[in-house]
Amino acid sequence: MPLSNSPPASRQTLASAELIRVAKEFGFEGIVAKRRDSLYEPGKRSGAWLKYRINKGQEFVIGGYVPDNPFDSIIVGYYQDGKLLYAAKVRNGFVPNTRREGAAKLRGLQIDTCPFANLPERKRTQWALTHEEMKNCVWVKPELVVQIEFGEWTPDGHLRHSRFVTLRDDKNPHEVIRES
Repeated sequence: MPLSNSPPASRQTLASAELIRVAKEFGFEGIVAKRRDSLYEPGKRSGAWLKYRINKGQEFVIGGYVPDNPFDSIIVGYYQDGKLLYAAKVRNGFVPNTRREGAAKLRGLQIDTCPFANLPERKRTQWALTHEEMKNCVWVKPELVVQIEFGEWTPDGHLRHSRFVTLRDDKNPHEVIRES
């Protein structure tokens, strides 16, 4: 017999999974879980409230990168009407091993011209890639596919809160489109 009035762990897990499924179905950004007896504490993180972000995800094609040691971020996009369109610079999600693996796969794919049909962007936003910023980029043949998680698409067609998940070798780059 449980010592508290909480449901058994197996029922909690089932309820949590169902709650996440419903939140995804309705397109919610995430879920906040709170202890019943907790109070909101402005500017503090007590652990009594937990935020669970629900990310979207899909494949993208690497068309370039910003160099560093070995790279700072990858530049990704998707195909629409046969043209590669820029979606984001992705910095997050890499650990040293995946960064080295990615750099090794990018080696030898360098090209002189930008493969993205919609660059440079004229409007400067947090997610845009302008002519000035493009001077720091290394362009590559759009042959590598990656799985990216992200929070949402911006109105300008960029990814917000993007994160690298893995390289994909099971997908033809020309089949990568923007998913709805």
